Amino acid sequence: MVKKPAPDATRRSESSRRAIHDAALALVGEVGYPRTTIEAIAARAGVGKQTIYRWWGSKADVLLEAFLDLSARAACEADGEPYVIPDTGDVATDLKAVLRATVDQLTDPRFEVPSRALAAEGLVNEQVGRVFVAELLEPSLRLYVDRLRAAQEAGQVRPELDPRIALELFVSPLAQRWLQHTGPISHDYTDTLVDYALHGLAPR
Repeated sequence: MVKKPAPDATRRSESSRRAIHDAALALVGEVGYPRTTIEAIAARAGVGKQTIYRWWGSKADVLLEAFLDLSARAACEADGEPYVIPDTGDVATDLKAVLRATVDQLTDPRFEVPSRALAAEGLVNEQVGRVFVAELLEPSLRLYVDRLRAAQEAGQVRPELDPRIALELFVSPLAQRWLQHTGPISHDYTDTLVDYALHGLAPR
């Protein structure tokens, strides 16, 4: 009699984790964040509630991890490795390219719905807000800092500027429009933000 190998607990756990992630993202898109519950996530994923509570403390924690995982997978699928802002030698072209990609992601329903849910929860749940900023936003902002510093070294940006403040000239307006629906977001819009940020408002 051939002895069957013991079940791989690590693989089973990873399979359950992915199912829970997918269930959380699907539910928040279907019924919204307030009506998404641990019970509903567990039922959709085909696991028990205790499985979820063993790994996460709340539905916000589940959704946050699921969204971070989705973002990481999307970045890797794009070019096989984590995303970096390209350096073609033209800072305007590079910033416009990454902001266009950001617009595409922000208008993709897979990302838009959980992003908005987490942004809203982060306003009332300080812990969720801090983790969302630290694990998702800050790594992205550091990429902008690195690219602007390279532009400073190339003489394309004034050397005395603080890159961390400078990046807010084009990142923050995009975030405000998207979060508060103050206007449409598009490639033309973000291209204009870069032009305004790099060239200023005064007559040339």
